[in-house]
Amino acid sequence: MTLPWTDSRGRLVPLKAVVFAALFVPGLWTALDFATGALGARPLAEAIHETGHWAIRFLFLSLAVTPLRQLWRWPRLAAVRRMLGVAAFAYALAHLGLYVADQAFVLSKVASEIALRFYLTIGFAALLGLAALAATSTDAMTRRLGGARWRRLHQLVYPIALVATVHFFLQSKADVVEPTAMAGLGAWLLGWRVLAWARARALARPVVVAALLSVVAAGLTALGEAGYYWIKRGVDLLIVLDTNLSLAAGLRPAMAVLLILAAVSAVGAWRWRQAAPRLRPAYSNAVE
Repeated sequence: MTLPWTDSRGRLVPLKAVVFAALFVPGLWTALDFATGALGARPLAEAIHETGHWAIRFLFLSLAVTPLRQLWRWPRLAAVRRMLGVAAFAYALAHLGLYVADQAFVLSKVASEIALRFYLTIGFAALLGLAALAATSTDAMTRRLGGARWRRLHQLVYPIALVATVHFFLQSKADVVEPTAMAGLGAWLLGWRVLAWARARALARPVVVAALLSVVAAGLTALGEAGYYWIKRGVDLLIVLDTNLSLAAGLRPAMAVLLILAAVSAVGAWRWRQAAPRLRPAYSNAVE
């Protein structure tokens, strides 16, 4: 039997073991905060939010595995993609379970709320999608479905991520900083995959592509935030855009996206500098 922290031969894989253990940390931390009263006046509501936030974070991390293993020249990173995806489903399921508890386990009320509130409807749809992906994530299911059918099914992760981001954005209401930043990071992930699907020769220079996509993603993030405040509150677009260029109002989503992706690109540049040119793999067909 293959354990989450071992390979197919039963040998310990340190990277898988570390990531597997780390996946439990947010849940345990939230449980500890709940038990000690550190979640504020509405601890259950805060726990619902925390598990939901981590569900989408782990989902995005699972999507980041393919571009990062290419950009960072770290093929072994693919070994943790499955557990990240399953963790996203587990936290999303906990998110729903805590919501049911918050509704006093009245399932009829839960079903009514999901049916009547759009952001809950799409959140539940994303959960169902994650459930399907988690249920078919095993090696046995991959063999049963066949490689082509399995890949087509798991390409649903992209619309699921989009729907989950919209759900995150709508349920956040006033504070949309993290959802906006997540949307910007999602734009980077999507841009990378679009280039790979198009078999763009540009991906032969992944560090340059990563850096350019970082600037584009940060720009789209700034425009998205400005558009939101203009539509929602009538704030002038230029005021919000100007705020993104200053730290006076704190770290805005566009700047956060730029800093995160700049760090990702910098690590990639360092890794490629260390590698001999003859060892550089081709990336024209590298999307999984």
